[in-house]
Order: sequence, then C-alpha cells, then structure tokens
Amino acid sequence: MAAINLQQKLSTFSEHWSPKIVADFNRHDVMVVKAQGEFDWHSHPDTDDFFLVLKGKLTIRLRDREVHLGPGELFVVPQGVEHCPVADEEAHILLIEPRGVPNTGDEKTAATKTRI
Repeated sequence: MAAINLQQKLSTFSEHWSPKIVADFNRHDVMVVKAQGEFDWHSHPDTDDFFLVLKGKLTIRLRDREVHLGPGELFVVPQGVEHCPVADEEAHILLIEPRGVPNTGDEKTAATKTRI
C-alpha cells in the first residue's frame, strides 16, 4: 500500500476521455481522466456516475438543465439519467464507478479503461 499522487498519475498520459484506473475501492474503479470537448450522451441503467473536478471546469449536461463544476466540486448523476459531460478547456476529473461498468453505459462504445 502506498499513497497515490493524482497529479503524477495525470502527468503520465495526454489523451482525452480515456479513463485510467488508479485504485480499487470496494469493487469500484477509482479513475482519473483528462476531459476536453464533448463526451457522448449516455446513461448508466444500474449505477450512479460520480464526477469530482480536480482542475479546470466541467459541465454536466442533463436533458433539463446543466450542472457547472469547478475544482473541488463534485456531482453524482443518478442511475438511469441521461447526461453528457463537456469541458471547453482541458479539465482533470476523478471518477468512481463499479468495476466493469462501461463509461458510456454500452460496452460497444465504451473507452477501454487501463490501470496506471
């Protein structure tokens, strides 16, 4: 067991919307991701979706409103709610999802999660 430096982990990659697993927590993946531009509209039928902004700004578009997040702010999208994360400029995000959950809600369109 060792401390995990999230900034160091984020410095090891440059691609956007490609989640990197940095820890396990009660059968959940704790991940960091660099976000820029618009991700896909999607939902997760069986789980909530956790977003914590570490750096930059992130907008979570919902069908009826937008949630704007800055550093240190988090938002949990309830299960089954369609949403679309958007970052006008690069943002660094911490995500927590049950292990094996595709980030788009669909295995066919999901990004491959790698461990760093």
